[in-house]
Amino acid sequence: MNTFYVYILASQRNGTLYVGFTNDIERRVQEHKQKIVKGFTAKYNVNILVYFEEFNNSEMAILKERQMKKWKRAWKLKLIEKENPNWKDLSEEWYK
Repeated sequence: MNTFYVYILASQRNGTLYVGFTNDIERRVQEHKQKIVKGFTAKYNVNILVYFEEFNNSEMAILKERQMKKWKRAWKLKLIEKENPNWKDLSEEWYK
């Protein structure tokens, strides 16, 4: 069974946010951190994983990503604050 992820990256606490989708969260976050793909996250140094959700279905994950991209910034901040109030980088343990 495959697992899919919707995630939010931040540049810093209350900083620039990015919402993404992937089937390999560890690889994708590492790509953001290493700025492998030149784009929004590389340009604005958005690489702190502050939130992610798992899905067993790609269609549901893609739908959730599209919904979250349309959310007001305040809604995204509220979600992060609820689930990760210290804005800890949830990926920091993955790469040790």
